[in-house]
Amino acid sequence: MKNNKINYRAILKVLIDGCCWSLITIISYIMRLENSFTLYLYDISIVMVVIAPIKFILIIANKHHKISWRYTSMQDFKVPIISIAYMTFVYFAFYIIVQGRIFIPRSVPLIDAMISIIVFLLIRMSAQYVDARKKRTNHYSEKVKKVLIVGAGDSGSMVAKEILRYPEMGMIPIGYLDDDPNKQKQLISNVQVLGKIDEIEKIVYENEVDEIIIAMAVASGTVIRNILNKANELNIHCRTIPSFNEVISGNVAITQLREVQVEDLLRRKPVDLDKSKIKEYLKGKSILVSGAGGSIGSEIVRQICTFLPKKVVLLGRGENSIHEIYREISREYQHIDIVPVITDVRDKTSLEFVFQKHQPDVVFHAAAHKHVYLMESNPCQAILNNIIGTKNLVDLSLDENVKTFVNISTDKAINPTSVMGASKRVAEYIVEDASKKINDGRNYVSVRFGNVLGSRGSVIPIFKEQIERGGPVTVTHPEMKRYFMTIPEASQLVLQAGALNKNGAVFVLDMGEPVKIVDMARDLIRLSGLEPDKDISIAFTGMKPGEKLYEELLNAEEGTNMTQHESIFVAKKDSYPQNLDKNIQEMLKVAKTYDSLEIRKMIKKIVPTYTGIGE
Repeated sequence: MKNNKINYRAILKVLIDGCCWSLITIISYIMRLENSFTLYLYDISIVMVVIAPIKFILIIANKHHKISWRYTSMQDFKVPIISIAYMTFVYFAFYIIVQGRIFIPRSVPLIDAMISIIVFLLIRMSAQYVDARKKRTNHYSEKVKKVLIVGAGDSGSMVAKEILRYPEMGMIPIGYLDDDPNKQKQLISNVQVLGKIDEIEKIVYENEVDEIIIAMAVASGTVIRNILNKANELNIHCRTIPSFNEVISGNVAITQLREVQVEDLLRRKPVDLDKSKIKEYLKGKSILVSGAGGSIGSEIVRQICTFLPKKVVLLGRGENSIHEIYREISREYQHIDIVPVITDVRDKTSLEFVFQKHQPDVVFHAAAHKHVYLMESNPCQAILNNIIGTKNLVDLSLDENVKTFVNISTDKAINPTSVMGASKRVAEYIVEDASKKINDGRNYVSVRFGNVLGSRGSVIPIFKEQIERGGPVTVTHPEMKRYFMTIPEASQLVLQAGALNKNGAVFVLDMGEPVKIVDMARDLIRLSGLEPDKDISIAFTGMKPGEKLYEELLNAEEGTNMTQHESIFVAKKDSYPQNLDKNIQEMLKVAKTYDSLEIRKMIKKIVPTYTGIGE
């Protein structure tokens, strides 16, 4: 059954647009003729009789009435522009037809067009203004939160605009804080810059601020930490916009607000990637990622796919995690051949089949056992997975002419006190050894970084779970420090390292200053709205076997050389173990006997700086 209800709003919009547009014809004559306007009233009347109906027809034909005035964007404004263009053409056609009989100055159509653009724009802006005032009247009658925006740049301006546009959010921006001296006392998006960030306490009290919004997508962790600490002292709720990495991932918009997270307190400036170099070695290529279902491996897959490879082989032994990343990537990148493969890097026969079938050009090796204390109890598994698994992948990559091999290593590989760290050091040696066997432009490297925030089994998820249970939050030692990176940051730098063409290099990623684990625990408790040592206690449990108080990125003999990327350095080569292949084969035999002491002795033989024997 047809809906016969009359749309009075659409009729009103047609009348307003049509009447205003028609009157513009008269205004155009007045502007052109000035005092002699009355001499041509007959000619103007004839023009009006012809032109006005055509303007109404164009309004209806181009469906002006179906476009919301309250939410008109520049994209929507193309419709009236098109109507004006058609009308200008009609004007000139009419001028040619009646030339000499009806007086139509040639400038009138142009004046008409220019005024019409302004009037149509003003009509729609007025509708938006009236609607906004109406909403504010409705919502500001209730209690609204006074919001102080920290950051008066593009991000802060966008946040202010969104708040002003949607009063139903129950907020009103009372001003900005920004350290730029050129912005002081300036109005930005109709909101004033009230002062600098270090004046936050005074401005909060003077303006009775209810909430602080940190609107600096590229602010450092130190800046955010200072603002958050001050907000805690003032007992004011604090939120932030997403970080730069979250925004460029495409998962969030810069105007989305969220609670401050511990990752925000460790922010660094965005990684400046050389995308052309990365694209050069990934676009159109077949790429294999081992450990593709893990935290780092899955993020590497996401980053890779933005560079349009031909095929991505998702290799891992955990079917659930491979299933999840396969579903996500195949949905997002339907033009890329995504191949899930369930196998173990220790199974060389299975790997041979995978390499021969898919012929990878690039391999990212992220599969590894990573938990220090578990590998102390199961050292043979560290050997079989981290060392033998790496050797299998490297040997097959050499045999199948893989052009680029990137091995993910760890800061725990330096002066290792754990089996896990030592196994990753041997893995670095395996990749370096392979690099000596090629001289044809291929690139076999390792990338060494520290703890990754939010990865499976890392401290942040554990701390969050302990806080949800009411504590205590367990920390092994009050002086324990670690280097930290976010998952996207680490993955981006891994891709960049593969593009640096330094065969045999061990790349060291710049991770800033190490962070005390106990400080991170206290930050996370505060971010949960609780007070450390009051609402949630912190318990020191003692160091586990194989752990160190401080992790190192380099040993005493190494040092670094610069690369062309400011966040990536190359570790200078230390002494290289002799008879590496022979020692690894002996280590494999020992690992199969499950003799923990002998395994540690074999590790010591290959990695002299290993100090874990007897633990």
